[in-house]
Amino acid sequence: MKVLNLYAGIGGNRKLWQDVDVTAIELNPQIAKIYQDFFPKDKVIVADAHQYLLEHFKEFEFIWSSRPCITHSKCNNFLHSQGIIRYPDFGLYEEIVFLDKWFTGKWCVENVMPYYQPLIKPRITIDRHCFWTNFIIEPMKIKRDFNAVNAGGKKGEKRETTHYKEMKNLQNYHRIIIEHYKVKGFGTRQKTFALRNCVLPELGLHILNESQKNIQPELFNKEM
Repeated sequence: MKVLNLYAGIGGNRKLWQDVDVTAIELNPQIAKIYQDFFPKDKVIVADAHQYLLEHFKEFEFIWSSRPCITHSKCNNFLHSQGIIRYPDFGLYEEIVFLDKWFTGKWCVENVMPYYQPLIKPRITIDRHCFWTNFIIEPMKIKRDFNAVNAGGKKGEKRETTHYKEMKNLQNYHRIIIEHYKVKGFGTRQKTFALRNCVLPELGLHILNESQKNIQPELFNKEM
């Protein structure tokens, strides 16, 4: 199956996929390098995923898009109170509408649960993630260990030390080890953010498996 993995990051969602021909699109070359090391058989392209989707969507059977979530996250409520105010990136909804209208294969758009009422109702929410798809997804319970995810830095502790603790905890949670990578301009802080952006591998596998079931996607299209 030919799969397009947009905004691929270091490949948390892709880790457990088997028997797939994956093209991964990632804009950050340092992150793309790590992804390529993890998945040497995948075709990795450093490019704008939004534009790549527009130009190449017909070449694939399954498309996964995890557009950056920073402008949708509930952390914007806190940032707004601190004077950091920004528009939400509605390219997210451009991709949902585009795929629903024009793509004939199976597709999944993933993002965080937003701080506002979603403009398009997600198919399902699992583990603080929203999933918009053209196929039915059975619920999946995720046992989230918040102690394993959070850094738990002590008051007065150096920020870099806090990031290191969080990186170690996130590595254990996702079972994705990147601390040994020595990539220029990609230190502990950047590695921590890359791990934060990962979809839990078991969840990524669940979504792909659900897309392969014999279902009636037109039911969801009517809902949208």
